[in-house]
Parts: sequence; structure tokens; C-alpha cells
Amino acid sequence: MYLLQTVKDEEYRSLAEFRHQIRRFLHFSEQAARLAGLEPQQHQLLLSLRGLAASSEPASIRAIAERLQIQHHSAVELVDRLADHDLVTRSRAPEDRRQVLISLTARGEAELEKLAVCHLDELQKNGPALVAALESLIRRNNGGN
Repeated sequence: MYLLQTVKDEEYRSLAEFRHQIRRFLHFSEQAARLAGLEPQQHQLLLSLRGLAASSEPASIRAIAERLQIQHHSAVELVDRLADHDLVTRSRAPEDRRQVLISLTARGEAELEKLAVCHLDELQKNGPALVAALESLIRRNNGGN
């Protein structure tokens, strides 16, 4: 814990490096989404839907908003735009007809698959630097060097 403790130069360096590696990957991700004809948040929504489906958690607007850390109405607008492009569909939850569930269309799955492959390739190449930066912070935070 860092309460009332001075942050050392090495910790600043580690924090800066970690933030740099995160930003580097996010920049790659944003560019890849745009090259695929999607806005970065649209790609994130597609990925969240696929992740929720893999975990068998219902993909409601509320779950999407939580995953993307956006307001409910912003999630609705994102879903609207993706539905207009035939990337997602809406349906009513069988157990609660008031709840709207979102799912990927075949086209949405195909677009996401292409992006997932290039993201996994990028992580294979540059992920070790991100992991090293995080491990440096964890070791330092746990009292190690």
C-alpha cells in the first residue's frame, strides 16, 4: 500500500512504462478497428458480446454498459448503430420479456474474428513488454525487486 509513502523514481519509471505499453496496445486496437470500418467502441462492444456468450452471462444492455464502462443510453446508441449495420440483433429474454438481449449476427462474428486474429498476433509480438511492465509493478508493490 502506498499511503503516506514517497514514490521512488523507479516506481515512476515502471508506472510510466506500464502506461506506455497499455496505450501502445490500445492505439494498435483503435487503428485495427478503424481499418475494419468500425469505431473502437463498436469493436469493444462486439468483443464484449462474444466474451459474455463464452461465459454464458446474458448480454443485456446493462452488462454491455458495465463492460464498456459507459452509460446505459450510450450502450443503447452503440447497439443501434451496430444493428443498423447488421452486426448485432436484439431479442427478448425468455425468462423476463422486459429484458433485451443483444447477440452477434453471422456478419458480426466474421468481423470480430478478423479483428481477434490480428489482436492476438499483436499480443504475441508485443505482449511480453506489457507483461514485463506489469510484473515490474507487481514485484515492486509486493516488496520485491
